[in-house]
Amino acid sequence: MLDKTYDAASVEPRIYETWEEAEAFKAGAGAKDGADAFTIVIPPPNVTGSLHMGHALNNTLQDILVRWKRMQGYDVLWQPGTDHAGIATQMVVERELAADNKPGRRDMGREAFIARVWEQKEKSEGTILGQLKRLGASCDWSRTEFTMSPNLSDAVLKVFVDLYKEGLIYRSKRLVNWDPKFETAISDLEVENIETDGHMWHFKYPLAGGETYEYVEKDEDGNVTLRETRDYISIATTRPETMLGDGAVAVHPGDERYKPIIGKLCEIPVGPKEHRRLIPIITDEYPDPDFGSGAVKITGAHDFNDYQVALRNKIPMYRLMDTQGAMRADGAPYSEEAKKAQAIIDGAEMTLNEVDEINIVPDELRGLDRFAARKRVIDQITAEGLAVMVPSDHPEVAWMKGNAPEWDTNGKAILKKKVPDQVRDGAENDEAVPGEDPGSQLLPLVESKKIMQPFGDRSKVVIEPMLTDQWFVDAKTLAEPALKAVQNGDTKFVPGNWDKTYYNWLNDIQPWCISRQLWWGHQIPVWYDDDGNEYCAMSEEEAVAMAGGKALTRDEDVLDTWFSSALWPFSTLGWPHKTPELERYYKTDVLITGFDIIFFWVARMMMQGIHFMKEVPFHTVYINSIVVDKNGKKMSKSLGNVLDPLELIGTYGADATRYALASQEVQGRRTLRMSDQAAEGGQRFATKLWNAARFAEMNGCGRVDGFDPAATKHTLNRWIATEMGKCIAEVTKALEDYRFNDASGGIYRFTWNTFCDWYLELAKPIFNGDDEAAKAETRATAAWAIDEILKVLHPFMPFLTEELWERLGDEGQKADTLLMLSAWPKPLVSDEAAASEINWLVDLISEIRSVRAEMNIPAGAKVEIVIAGAGEATQTRLATHQSAILRLARGETIEMADSAPKGAAQIIVGEATICLPLAGVIDLSAEKARLEKAAGKLEADISKIEKKLGNPKFVEKAPEEVVSEEKTKVAEAKEKLDKIQTALSRIAEAE
Repeated sequence: MLDKTYDAASVEPRIYETWEEAEAFKAGAGAKDGADAFTIVIPPPNVTGSLHMGHALNNTLQDILVRWKRMQGYDVLWQPGTDHAGIATQMVVERELAADNKPGRRDMGREAFIARVWEQKEKSEGTILGQLKRLGASCDWSRTEFTMSPNLSDAVLKVFVDLYKEGLIYRSKRLVNWDPKFETAISDLEVENIETDGHMWHFKYPLAGGETYEYVEKDEDGNVTLRETRDYISIATTRPETMLGDGAVAVHPGDERYKPIIGKLCEIPVGPKEHRRLIPIITDEYPDPDFGSGAVKITGAHDFNDYQVALRNKIPMYRLMDTQGAMRADGAPYSEEAKKAQAIIDGAEMTLNEVDEINIVPDELRGLDRFAARKRVIDQITAEGLAVMVPSDHPEVAWMKGNAPEWDTNGKAILKKKVPDQVRDGAENDEAVPGEDPGSQLLPLVESKKIMQPFGDRSKVVIEPMLTDQWFVDAKTLAEPALKAVQNGDTKFVPGNWDKTYYNWLNDIQPWCISRQLWWGHQIPVWYDDDGNEYCAMSEEEAVAMAGGKALTRDEDVLDTWFSSALWPFSTLGWPHKTPELERYYKTDVLITGFDIIFFWVARMMMQGIHFMKEVPFHTVYINSIVVDKNGKKMSKSLGNVLDPLELIGTYGADATRYALASQEVQGRRTLRMSDQAAEGGQRFATKLWNAARFAEMNGCGRVDGFDPAATKHTLNRWIATEMGKCIAEVTKALEDYRFNDASGGIYRFTWNTFCDWYLELAKPIFNGDDEAAKAETRATAAWAIDEILKVLHPFMPFLTEELWERLGDEGQKADTLLMLSAWPKPLVSDEAAASEINWLVDLISEIRSVRAEMNIPAGAKVEIVIAGAGEATQTRLATHQSAILRLARGETIEMADSAPKGAAQIIVGEATICLPLAGVIDLSAEKARLEKAAGKLEADISKIEKKLGNPKFVEKAPEEVVSEEKTKVAEAKEKLDKIQTALSRIAEAE
């Protein structure tokens, strides 16, 4: 006998142990003879801690598909594993060492530190796999892999060596994202571009030799608005400390203002005057003539846009900073560096590798943090009078407190004319009028502005674009077949609109920087001799042999984490060895992942899979939602809105948590709102099914060997069998189309409404009646229907369904196999006549109940039911089901009439009009007043919200979740208003 209540906390661990003991998760478990394979590779979680709600959603969706396909008889493999997550894991370990006051990694040495990271891996991996099991994940744990396991490391080495030999991996000096805290290059994925309060400084670059030119500004009609003689060109910058590394000043080729000085040299206004570098003024399409002065300094070693300009124009690039973001303190004496730099301007050629040997940082700035150097550069330029000056009360000035230098009386001027709203570089040259002092002081022009600043997502420090030696993959060559594979339909995205994101990136792909200046990861398999020659090999022994026995030193860098995870679909199956698993399970079927790693993981798996396996790694990529809180906000510890999936599971159960996630996973919707209330809803559903099964058990419903629902005779039983078939078809089709919410919604509606609320309710008189044949048939049908529900619901709520499957029925009726290895059901009965009759009954009772609720009829009050215009078939149905109608609709009597009586609320069901005389049952006037008041309030609320949503400023400025919430409110209010208006119309009919 089932317990009175379902205890998920005790049931779920026991059921999971049962599955593991039966080896029900192993590849091929429950497969039919000759079955096709179905493979999913898990997106490997990082070994840095524990799972979050995103992991819970992603793995729930995978498990739903895996359990469904296993029940369909496929040879299923769900390949599990974890990722070493280079920088993230190294950060966790270094942070723990610091917190425990233990020596840092450099004090420990590489070997000892890596051993400590392996300890972290073992601890975290055990936690993560345990959490996945708690969620109910049915992975083949016997095949668990790790991106740095021996097998996968062999795959990484072979891919690197093969691509190197093919010329698709090479070492080069290029601009990369550099994290000064972790002292490594990082990927774009690891950079967070955050809008911050910034400033733009305006400085003058004097022309070489004191040259001058006539500077002319014109308006849109060609009229001259400013004409003056200048001996400088002005630029604007948000990063003054990088001026030391300028290689040129660029202007647009169509900018007439600067034509007289194209090709001339100008001076960088920083450092000792006798050693200042001269740089050329060049033309390029990059500068915008309408932005600022129209002139842009080109610092190729510290800005991604400038880097491209420098490459196009063969402009030298100078790296200014060390690995920690301080101004470089190495290099030759400054005078020699200046000569080298000047030689470049005079026409001498210099390669990018030679450029990096130059340190052009003045002595007084060497070793300074970049932001301290910024302040010193600003102060120096300003004190020398090379800052663009404007009146202190000018709206563009935003002088930061504490940064202004001291000004003497010569810093004051009286302007002859008002400075125009658009600040002009020549404003400070206007003549002063003696004797007139409006109190305006000239100050450096510093514009306050919002800037997008790159931060390391883990270090939280400002990322520095840095010109360094790194290893790169020729991603463009590898991308071409990966692009065609999606265009040809070999791999498709679901929803389909995500293919545009994929195309955009692959069409504009850049060389992929794969080296990281870390200790944790796959060390690059390249060795160097004393002359700098490189030897790429699978082992040091092989490299030494290639070098003719020379002593070699291995490259200290490790590979980007994404390099090894790009091989995941085939390296986990044994590649580069020709294993039976590789032959059987590659290509895999469905990849389920988030949209944020389409670039960094999906595309790279496509590139490597096609290149090495000559086949796409998966035929479908399903992009799941991002989990947010109940208000639509991103979960973060600082906001205090993080939901821990393990806490939800502990409170509501794994089934409830899984169901809450799956039921809200709407294909194409970017976010999924998760809350305790959603998990509580899943728990109520579990309780509903448990209570229904217990009710059926208490009424003698048990499995009957050989039961055939198609052989049933009672209309009610043929109806539930037909509706069960529709439910099976609906859920199956929804899963085939990856519509998880539709699939979970279909089984929910059938279970809660059709089966529990209607079938069992309508079956009660049979259970309590004297017709033994009908009773036996209904008991057997109810037991069969519950078993079918358990099968269809199992992928979503595996623990509850497996428990009921095992416990229902007498000893001789127990299931002879695990539910998870039983066959997925098929529709067996299609009796539309029976379905039509019972669905008519359900609609009739539902409509009467709705009217009762709308009209505020007391629950205990019974009402007369008058049927007008009923045909012969309807009259027969009324006679057959009269007792059920009276019982479930709280009816006093059922009478036939030719027309609707006066003072009755009316409902149309089929050809008949169902009338509920209300006189004497409710106070029509009072009810009308109540409804009109409620309608008035709703109309006012709707008007207020629609006015807000009609305001473009609100829609543009308000957070997306706020706008979405307002739209939800107005939709719900309109729905309520419709119901009230329907009730008012019924009262009008009854008056």
